[in-house]
Amino acid sequence: MLIPTNYTVDSTIFQEACSSLPEGGMKTAINQPTGKFFYDPWVLKDEYKGTVWETLYNSLPVTKGEARIIILDPGQAYQCHADIDDRYHLNILSDESFLIDLIQEQMHRFEPDGIWYNMDASYHHTAANFGKTSRIQLVVRQLLRTNKITNPIKVTVKPNSPKLYHARYLFDYYISPWLNSANKNGFITDFEFLGYEATFIIEQDQIETLKNYLPEGFVLE
Repeated sequence: MLIPTNYTVDSTIFQEACSSLPEGGMKTAINQPTGKFFYDPWVLKDEYKGTVWETLYNSLPVTKGEARIIILDPGQAYQCHADIDDRYHLNILSDESFLIDLIQEQMHRFEPDGIWYNMDASYHHTAANFGKTSRIQLVVRQLLRTNKITNPIKVTVKPNSPKLYHARYLFDYYISPWLNSANKNGFITDFEFLGYEATFIIEQDQIETLKNYLPEGFVLE
């Protein structure tokens, strides 16, 4: 689920990064889109150029999606979920913080070791901070594949009611694992997500399979 890459950065600059955190929340994007959110490359925002964040950002020499500084405070955890897009993680500060694979029931300790890690986000997972300091990471979305669909049909997956309780949790728990796999296997393309509603193009012979992953309260149009 979490595999080290060959991309590294000098961890001695992490202290400078921790002293240069942007104001404004627990998740801050340091780059901006140039086109489609999930498919087109993102570029670094001007305010981060010439800073330690540009150095960290450029230490991952790949075409990038959204890059965010994500802070997880002591005693905090995320709900169980999966994501359509895999991620790269660079851990900058941590103390007893873990990525938890809820399928294999394995814990992956985060260390400020200067290594970029490739995360397969198709598995149900969470992150938890059991320590005394905040966990600080730079997390980069991997762009989705632009797949060529042989028998395309455009579909929308959405709750049957705008008041559906825990709609986002249900989407990420039941549908996102299949979407991640379908993207890698070339079954979908042109994915867009707004609120709790997803629109994409799918191979016709995958429609029935997708229906099997819809939780109660969601419809396929």
